[in-house]
Amino acid sequence: MTTKIAIIQMDIVFGSPEENRKVAQEKIKEAATQGSEVILLPELWTTGYDLSRFEEIAETLEGPTHQLLISLAKELKVIIAGSIAEEENGKFYNTFVAYNAEGDRLLNYRKAHLFRLMNEEKYLESGNQKGNFNLGDVPVAGVICYDIRFPEWMRTHMLDGSRGLFVVAEWPKPRVEHWRNLLISRAIENQCFVIACNRVGADQNNEFGGHSIVVDPWGSVLAEGGFDEEIVYADVDFSAVEAIREQIPIFQDRRPDLYE
Repeated sequence: MTTKIAIIQMDIVFGSPEENRKVAQEKIKEAATQGSEVILLPELWTTGYDLSRFEEIAETLEGPTHQLLISLAKELKVIIAGSIAEEENGKFYNTFVAYNAEGDRLLNYRKAHLFRLMNEEKYLESGNQKGNFNLGDVPVAGVICYDIRFPEWMRTHMLDGSRGLFVVAEWPKPRVEHWRNLLISRAIENQCFVIACNRVGADQNNEFGGHSIVVDPWGSVLAEGGFDEEIVYADVDFSAVEAIREQIPIFQDRRPDLYE
C-alpha cells in the first residue's frame, strides 16, 4: 500500500511569519486536492534565517503556526510536517513538528547539530532528543538540514526499525550536489526511504538550491524538484523496506562492539 507524499518546495519571505503562513496554507490545500496524505514543508518555513529577530517572530508550540497546522490537518485529513522557530522560556530552537489528521502533534524534534556557517550557534539552543515518530503504524524519523552530514545520528534513528527519513532544509545552492549525494547515501546505507524538502529563493546572505527529493532504499530517485517553486509528488510504499533489509541484512550484520 502506497502513501502519497507532497513536498512543498517554496520560497520563504525573510522574517514574515504571517505572509509565509498565507502562502503555505494555499500550497497545502493545493497538495491535498491531489490526494496527498503527507505534506512536507521546508526548514524554518515561517521565518527563514532571520535569527536575530527570533525574540519577535519565534513562537511557542501553542502559537498561531501550530493552530493553523492543526486546523489544516483536521480539515484536510492529512499529516503536515516542517520546521519552525520555537521559543520556550526565553530560549530558541529550530524545531521539526508534525501533526496527524486528528490534529495531534506527532513530533517536536529540536535540531541537534547547529550550523555555524549560518550562525545558528549564536542564537539557538541545540536539541538532545531523537526525531522518531509514527505515520500510522509505520515508524519513521524527522531531522533537519545539517543533521544529514552526521551518518551516526541518522543510523541512531534507524535502529528501531524506522522505514523512512523525513528531512527539512534550507540548503544553499552552491552545495546542492552535497545535498543530493548525502541523501542518496543515507537512503542506501540505512535501507530506508528518504523524503527531503529544501526551500528555493534567496535571503540577504544565501541562495537556496531546491532539489527536494524522494529516494528509495536502493538509492533510486523517485521524484525530484528543480531550482524553482513547485510541489513535488511521490508515491512511497514503506512496506518495501522489510524485503530489502532481508535481502541484504546490514542491520543484522552490524558489529557495534567495534564501533566505539
